[in-house]
Amino acid sequence: MDLELKNKRAIITGGSRGIGKSIGMSLSKEGVECVIVSRNNKSLEIAVNEIRNCSKNICHGVIADTGNNDSVKNMVNISKELMGGIDILVNCAAKPLSPKKSGIEDKSIDEKIVEEINVKVMGYLRCTRAVVPFMKANGWGRIINISGLAYRSSGNIVGSIRNVSVSALTKNLADELGPYGINVTVIHPGFTITERTKNLVSSMAKERKKTIDEIWDEIHQNNSTKKKIFANDIAYIATILASPKSIAINGDGIAAGGGIGNAIYY
Repeated sequence: MDLELKNKRAIITGGSRGIGKSIGMSLSKEGVECVIVSRNNKSLEIAVNEIRNCSKNICHGVIADTGNNDSVKNMVNISKELMGGIDILVNCAAKPLSPKKSGIEDKSIDEKIVEEINVKVMGYLRCTRAVVPFMKANGWGRIINISGLAYRSSGNIVGSIRNVSVSALTKNLADELGPYGINVTVIHPGFTITERTKNLVSSMAKERKKTIDEIWDEIHQNNSTKKKIFANDIAYIATILASPKSIAINGDGIAAGGGIGNAIYY
């Protein structure tokens, strides 16, 4: 199937590693010219070169902090100059959610919530607001927000609040921007294998006083496929949503955890 993505232009925030980098790689392989955004210059250079070498397509790197308005505006303007336009935005810049449960007894929860809202929610809004004029001028665009399955489960107040907020933002933006040909969607990954997983699993084993193999067994049993979900599995979904062929999906969330939980959602 031709996803009609060749010669489209995309910005991927949080694109120097993990899910963001995998999305950049997947889009680039489909012929999309990409700007990868990160705060870390070293990891940014590595990711850009890896994408270029693998896809043989144009890829740029731009340093920016999505928690800062001026930084976002500057990043989008540079991206526009580099690519000549912006068709796709993937919002993926956020701190990985801590596996530790957070509740009202967590004395730092106030600061954590404010920080998460500023980066993951307001950051997504800042980037969207900056690219929308270019998408409106084209009469077409795709905005894909990466959130997480904590949006529909309790046990981590910080995670639930930030991810529910991204869902609410997505639907509001979709309704507002849909008439201009701009679709906005959100992907909710579950436990996803990335570069940081090895250290995370080791920390979980130490905290729970279990072996690393026991933790992996728990992870395998945590979804209905009984398989690991990798960053590129999430990237495939994002690539489809970035395509003009995704016109029928707008304002909705896609759970991408391999079938986590046994509740029925409708």
